[in-house]
Amino acid sequence: MAELDETDRRILELLAADARRPYSDIADDVGLSAPAVSERVSKLRGSGIINRFTVDVDHSALRGGSQVLVTLSPTPGDEDAVRESVSAADAVEHVFVTASGDVVCVANVPVENVRSWVTDVVDRDVLGSYDVEVLAESAWNPSVGNDIALACAECGNTVTNEGETAEVGGERHHFCCSSCRARFEERYERHESAA
Repeated sequence: MAELDETDRRILELLAADARRPYSDIADDVGLSAPAVSERVSKLRGSGIINRFTVDVDHSALRGGSQVLVTLSPTPGDEDAVRESVSAADAVEHVFVTASGDVVCVANVPVENVRSWVTDVVDRDVLGSYDVEVLAESAWNPSVGNDIALACAECGNTVTNEGETAEVGGERHHFCCSSCRARFEERYERHESAA
């Protein structure tokens, strides 16, 4: 995919605000036709910039629990096991892993059952400690930002119009130049043959 332009950024902003916004409304905003917007969204999805469309549920309007913020401190080396367990739980909306290795999640569970919920979801042997806070309020404000650009999968530089896109190992990757693409593909092939 070529470098993102202002139209791509605006389309991303509009979809971040409302993923169900009709392409005709987006087209009116950005000065394109609805089919042209559809084509751009398809390219953004194909390049991996848009991963999925989702819904933001207001759990305060539903019965069945309260939103809680749970910070789990795994025992050293068990961060992935804790993250995977929490990610698989039905009540969990968002999962974050901090630089220190803590796993933080937002879940919707009855407050009186949080302790049993944590021990049901995560094996106590891989959990050092945990902390739970009931959320009084939460907001989800996705932002596109002004400095958005594709990064080269090999060197991290910005991918411009001269860049290349290739599918390697079943995933789409972006490269700033053909030599970065070649190095990336060679390294991937070496790892594949060694495995």
